[in-house]
Amino acid sequence: MANWNEPRRSEQGFGASLGRDGALAGRAAYDEGLRKHMLSIYNYMASGVLLSGIVALGTFVSGYAFLFYATPLRWVVGLSPLAIVLAMSFGANRFKASTLRALFWSFTVLMGLSLSSIFAVYTGPSIAAAFFAAAGGFAGLSLYGYTTKKDLTAWGSFLIMGVVGLIIASIANLFIKSEGLAMAIPFLGVLIFAGLTAFDTQKLKDQYTYVAGTEFAGKAIVLGALNLYLDFINMFLFLLRLMGSNRN
Repeated sequence: MANWNEPRRSEQGFGASLGRDGALAGRAAYDEGLRKHMLSIYNYMASGVLLSGIVALGTFVSGYAFLFYATPLRWVVGLSPLAIVLAMSFGANRFKASTLRALFWSFTVLMGLSLSSIFAVYTGPSIAAAFFAAAGGFAGLSLYGYTTKKDLTAWGSFLIMGVVGLIIASIANLFIKSEGLAMAIPFLGVLIFAGLTAFDTQKLKDQYTYVAGTEFAGKAIVLGALNLYLDFINMFLFLLRLMGSNRN
């Protein structure tokens, strides 16, 4: 009589063990899937940065860079990437993953053409210094965004408002030509895109829960790479304005 429920306890214990093992296996599968997902995003992003760099340097060395900063073509090259970003953002649900990939590579090539002008303005060593500083900062901030337990969601609205403020301030300074504002803009730009790097990394990590195993997963990789590419390139350009040495 005293032992009639022992089998049940054993059965419960066995079931609990199976539950724990199943949960552990499921967690391991999720972590592996997340790791592959994020690595794919970083691979696309890094490949895009590399392609832009090759196009920028090749265009400068070939002597064609002046076409993209001293002729009306600069408007085409300057505005086309923005058009592609908007198309990818608003057309993500309609476009196939292959279309988004093609747009992403087109975007990075156009960005390379646009970036070719920096070689005519800044010295090579200062460009390299800014690039490696941006790469180090990006890696650290992205790692923070990936590993932190702190919810960075509240940063989003504040940082987006900061980007809008930077754009408005940059346009306004074309007319008022304030030296103080000209010095403040790149400093604030570095801080804002540093914050966006951590924020976007956490957002992309959390997004995996909703896209894993869906048709949108491939699209999410390309769109995530685009977000991180923009964070990195903007941080690099603002750092270059802060620490770059002019050729003249």
